[in-house]
Amino acid sequence: MNAVAPDWLGAARAAVEEVRSSLAAAASTAERARETGARGEGGDRTLEIDAAAEQAVFRQLEALHAQGHRFAAISEERGRVDFGADSAHPVLVVVDPLDGSRNAKRGLPHHALSLAVAHGRTMDDVVFGFVHDFGPEEEWVARRAAGASCNGVGLDPGAPERRVGGRLELLGVESADPRWVRDSADALAAGAHRLRAIGAIAVSLCQVAAARLDGMVTLRRSRAVDVAAGQLIVREAGGVVLFTGCADPLGAPLD
Repeated sequence: MNAVAPDWLGAARAAVEEVRSSLAAAASTAERARETGARGEGGDRTLEIDAAAEQAVFRQLEALHAQGHRFAAISEERGRVDFGADSAHPVLVVVDPLDGSRNAKRGLPHHALSLAVAHGRTMDDVVFGFVHDFGPEEEWVARRAAGASCNGVGLDPGAPERRVGGRLELLGVESADPRWVRDSADALAAGAHRLRAIGAIAVSLCQVAAARLDGMVTLRRSRAVDVAAGQLIVREAGGVVLFTGCADPLGAPLD
């Protein structure tokens, strides 16, 4: 057991460098559309760029484990992987190696590596959140009770929301299947002046944290890997996060 705390930020940044290189090596949309033939734990078809991103992250996790750190990891593609976690070492790492992979596949800018670290099993237990958006090359970091930042600049917890006629001026919408948008149209129209669909939940949460969006909603149940890091970034920037269907607003499970 290593008594020194793991360098989660350093590991995440090292993984970002590897993922950036793998994306650069698959520069065309044809290359980025290649599939491995497998499906991830979430049921989606796994792209080669997804697999390469996950390998990059797990190389860093394996290096931390080799240094004596014990934890478990949950990833978009592999599901749960044990690195010596037990009741005495309940640290959980929640990873989406390439949030917004459809954007990456099509050459759209917003796609990100998302990594969260929790000392427990719910969203409320997340203590470290990291999102790197490869389009604008923005690094978002939050630590519990220590605030949040974008590219090293602290986010203002006092930034006001903007409203037009009582409705949020800009509302981010994710899981934007046209059928779900149709079914939610009345509620969206009642609460929002304009909508934006970025196509990456972790990135959308970061836009809320920076007050670029006044709010964000997903139109179907979200996966923990998509939201674990971003929701801490929002909370540490002064925003409010609510997971519906849970007795505790932050009681959504991480696995």
